[in-house]
Amino acid sequence: MPKLTTPISDEEIRSLKAGDTVYLNGIIVTGRDAAHKFMIEHFIKKPVQPDEQELYDDLKELLDGGVIYHCGPVVKTHDDGSYSFVAAGPTTSIREEVYQADVIRHFNLKGVIGKGGMGGNTLKACAEQPAVYLHAIGGAASYIAQSVKEVLGVYKLEFGVPEAMWVIRVEDFPVVVTMDSHGTSLHDTIQAQSKEVLVGLIS
Repeated sequence: MPKLTTPISDEEIRSLKAGDTVYLNGIIVTGRDAAHKFMIEHFIKKPVQPDEQELYDDLKELLDGGVIYHCGPVVKTHDDGSYSFVAAGPTTSIREEVYQADVIRHFNLKGVIGKGGMGGNTLKACAEQPAVYLHAIGGAASYIAQSVKEVLGVYKLEFGVPEAMWVIRVEDFPVVVTMDSHGTSLHDTIQAQSKEVLVGLIS
């Protein structure tokens, strides 16, 4: 089974096809609605302000060739101030469709992890970048948390634990490529096939 380690190269991304199962390794960043909205409004649609320059520079480095994970984790705080993930299941990704293509292009993302797939704008960005959408296992939050070996830091904790941007190191995080850089979306394919079956049942 192929393994990907961040930062990921264009060549590695182009070698992947929809349906491939891979193990993801390295440093990734979580980000849901609040994080994506913040990046669009503060970093992409207008000049970066001086008080946010350090955060922007950090994210540019972390996400360059990197992966963002649509995840609202359950996090344990230890006595020494460190953190660990108790649960790390994927969030439904379509909520980020309005933001995702711009974030992919601006930060040179190579992967987006979530569940449920995304739409045409994201698929187009994946082809142009290139990048892939990686489907994580829904309902397996505790199992996925076992792949999170270290919490390296957190940004925007004021958004709340689920919406903060957690910087984590993962080992052998299992994901499936369901949207590749060649214009194929398994989500679109399955929807079309399901519709065809439904029409056959009711006709």
